[in-house]
Amino acid sequence: MKISARACGGFAGLAEAYDLDTTSHPDGSGFEDLLQRLDFFSAAPSCPLGADLPRWEITVEDGPRCHTVFLREDGSGGDWQALLDRLRSTA
Repeated sequence: MKISARACGGFAGLAEAYDLDTTSHPDGSGFEDLLQRLDFFSAAPSCPLGADLPRWEITVEDGPRCHTVFLREDGSGGDWQALLDRLRSTA
Protein backbone atom coordinates (compact mmCIF):
# COMPACT_ATOMS: atom_id res chain seq x y z
CA MET A 1 0.00 0.00 0.00
CA LYS A 2 1.08 3.53 -0.67
CA ILE A 3 0.05 6.25 1.76
CA SER A 4 0.25 9.94 1.00
CA ALA A 5 -0.76 12.49 3.64
CA ARG A 6 -0.70 16.27 3.38
CA ALA A 7 -1.64 18.77 6.07
CA CYS A 8 -2.02 22.51 5.93
CA GLY A 9 -3.62 25.24 7.99
CA GLY A 10 -3.88 25.66 11.70
CA PHE A 11 -2.89 28.77 13.64
CA ALA A 12 0.71 28.66 12.47
CA GLY A 13 -0.18 27.69 8.90
CA LEU A 14 2.43 24.95 8.92
CA ALA A 15 2.46 22.31 6.21
CA GLU A 16 3.31 18.64 6.70
CA ALA A 17 3.71 15.89 4.11
CA TYR A 18 4.32 12.17 4.44
CA ASP A 19 4.66 9.47 1.79
CA LEU A 20 5.36 5.84 2.50
CA ASP A 21 5.03 2.41 1.00
CA THR A 22 3.93 -0.18 3.56
CA THR A 23 5.72 -2.96 1.67
CA SER A 24 9.12 -1.42 2.41
CA HIS A 25 8.43 0.30 5.75
CA PRO A 26 9.49 -1.51 8.97
CA ASP A 27 6.04 -0.83 10.51
CA GLY A 28 4.16 -1.44 7.27
CA SER A 29 1.92 -4.15 8.70
CA GLY A 30 1.02 -1.85 11.60
CA PHE A 31 -0.12 0.82 9.14
CA GLU A 32 -2.12 -1.74 7.17
CA ASP A 33 -3.81 -3.05 10.35
CA LEU A 34 -4.73 0.49 11.40
CA LEU A 35 -6.15 1.32 7.96
CA GLN A 36 -8.23 -1.86 8.12
CA ARG A 37 -9.59 -0.90 11.58
CA LEU A 38 -10.52 2.50 10.16
CA ASP A 39 -12.24 0.79 7.19
CA PHE A 40 -10.32 3.39 5.24
CA PHE A 41 -11.59 2.49 1.77
CA SER A 42 -15.19 2.99 2.90
CA ALA A 43 -14.57 5.92 5.22
CA ALA A 44 -15.79 9.44 4.71
CA PRO A 45 -15.01 11.21 8.02
CA SER A 46 -16.54 14.62 8.49
CA CYS A 47 -14.36 17.70 8.52
CA PRO A 48 -15.29 19.86 11.53
CA LEU A 49 -15.26 23.56 10.85
CA GLY A 50 -12.46 25.66 12.17
CA ALA A 51 -9.81 27.55 10.25
CA ASP A 52 -7.44 27.16 13.19
CA LEU A 53 -7.45 23.35 12.84
CA PRO A 54 -4.97 21.59 10.54
CA ARG A 55 -6.70 20.02 7.52
CA TRP A 56 -5.47 16.67 6.25
CA GLU A 57 -5.80 14.99 2.87
CA ILE A 58 -4.88 11.31 3.10
CA THR A 59 -4.75 9.07 0.03
CA VAL A 60 -4.14 5.33 0.13
CA GLU A 61 -3.47 3.21 -2.95
CA ASP A 62 -3.72 -0.56 -2.73
CA GLY A 63 -3.46 -2.18 -6.12
CA PRO A 64 -6.50 -1.04 -8.12
CA ARG A 65 -8.09 0.63 -5.09
CA CYS A 66 -7.43 4.29 -4.39
CA HIS A 67 -9.31 6.36 -1.82
CA THR A 68 -8.86 9.83 -0.35
CA VAL A 69 -10.29 11.19 2.88
CA PHE A 70 -10.24 14.71 4.28
CA LEU A 71 -10.26 15.46 7.98
CA ARG A 72 -9.40 18.12 10.49
CA GLU A 73 -7.05 17.37 13.35
CA ASP A 74 -9.28 18.46 16.21
CA GLY A 75 -7.61 16.67 19.11
CA SER A 76 -10.45 14.19 19.57
CA GLY A 77 -8.08 11.20 19.55
CA GLY A 78 -9.11 7.78 18.33
CA ASP A 79 -7.80 5.74 15.42
CA TRP A 80 -7.68 8.70 13.01
CA GLN A 81 -5.34 10.54 15.38
CA ALA A 82 -3.35 7.33 15.82
CA LEU A 83 -2.85 7.26 12.03
CA LEU A 84 -1.62 10.87 12.02
CA ASP A 85 0.68 10.19 14.98
CA ARG A 86 2.10 7.10 13.30
CA LEU A 87 2.71 9.03 10.07
CA ARG A 88 4.56 11.72 12.02
CA SER A 89 6.76 9.09 13.63
CA THR A 90 8.10 8.14 10.18
CA ALA A 91 9.85 11.51 9.79
